[in-house]
Amino acid sequence: MAISLSVVLLLAIILVVLLRGGSIKPGPALVAVLFGFFLASTGMAPSINRFLDAIAQTINSISF
Repeated sequence: MAISLSVVLLLAIILVVLLRGGSIKPGPALVAVLFGFFLASTGMAPSINRFLDAIAQTINSISF
C-alpha cells in the first residue's frame, strides 16, 4: 500500500510539473489520467501491480 501511494504521489507531482512547464497540455493530461483510472479497473491491474512491485523490490535490493 505504501509503495502504491508513493508511486501515485510521484506521478501526480510529475504531471503537475509537466503541466506547469508547458510540456503537456491539460487535454492530453486529462486523457492520460482517465486512461490510468480506467486501466486500474480492468483485469490487467493485478499484473501491472505485480510488475511494479517487482521493480520496487529490485531497486530496493540494489545496495551502493
